[in-house]
Amino acid sequence: MPKITPFLWFDDSAEEAAQFYASVFKNSRVEQITRYSEAGPGPAGSAMTVEFALDGQKFTAINGGPAFRFTEAVSFVVHCETQSEIDEYWDKLTADGGKPVQCGWLKDKYGLCWQIVPTALLRLIEPDDSARVARVMREMFTMVKLDIARLEAAAKG
Repeated sequence: MPKITPFLWFDDSAEEAAQFYASVFKNSRVEQITRYSEAGPGPAGSAMTVEFALDGQKFTAINGGPAFRFTEAVSFVVHCETQSEIDEYWDKLTADGGKPVQCGWLKDKYGLCWQIVPTALLRLIEPDDSARVARVMREMFTMVKLDIARLEAAAKG
């Protein structure tokens, strides 16, 4: 079975970003750093690639220069069981220059997009009750950070 690893392009902050992400998520760590040599193209000794794992999901980051930036076309979903988990991830990922967006989406200080989503949302929008789904979706569209209690209240009508 093939292994698929998200590969993230940073200008020059891959090592810093990997350390940050490993501090945000439990059971996470930076696993390996490959550094540029005198041959370049990056400064000798600086991180070229950084392999890291976030709660078992492997990632690779590269310091590739300013040619590419993250966009909202790619995001990572963090499934949360409780409001305190949502609050914790939200606060950590929006810290130091991150930006809240809407409907559980945020952009961290490196420009990477995340969706902080309660697992309860999937249960609340099951298609067996279209009126409930409409109420939950209407309520969700008014939110920036998702609030489980408000979503559940909307589901009850």
